Amino acid sequence: MSDLLGQSTALLVVHLQEDIVAEGTAFGSIFAAEAAARDVVEHTNVAMRAIRDHGGLVVPLRIAFASDHSDLRPTLPLLQMVEQAGCLKDGTTGAELVADLAVEDDDVVLTHKRPGPFTDSDLEEVLRNRGIENVVVCGVATNASVEGAVRQAADLGFHVAVLTDATSAADGGSHEASLASMGLFATLVTVEELAAGISR
Repeated sequence: MSDLLGQSTALLVVHLQEDIVAEGTAFGSIFAAEAAARDVVEHTNVAMRAIRDHGGLVVPLRIAFASDHSDLRPTLPLLQMVEQAGCLKDGTTGAELVADLAVEDDDVVLTHKRPGPFTDSDLEEVLRNRGIENVVVCGVATNASVEGAVRQAADLGFHVAVLTDATSAADGGSHEASLASMGLFATLVTVEELAAGISR
């Protein structure tokens, strides 16, 4: 673990936004219960502190669109659901990161418009400019944008790890199946293992 961490590591925090993980919101009816049961936000906060304490970069990711969705291309069912729900609009509370997520000023909050955060964004450039070689991923949903980020990062040549207890999906079966797939592209670790790896 120790070679995975330090100044050359970035933590990608995927879509811990009100409209996605808060109860009573557009996607909250799908994802909120599992995110709460797995304590994803608090586990993510622990991971963010550990990454920062050892010189790494924290990148909270938001997926958000114009108020009229004019920049949303609903070419896949997930984005069609966004369009139909009228959610994730920039400037609304629903598009913001959840209040319990402990974002700090030195973190790089990045907004993108496709489920894969490297698509049509400057995420790769941000990471390359910081000398990032290792990418750790957490957030929601395991089998959607988390797995998308993992596969994209791996294809781009980064060493990738997934925080298994700081991610969740709509249900446990989907979460576990996605982790099994991601094991071909990334190292699977818990937040505790991550922190232990840093301290060694």
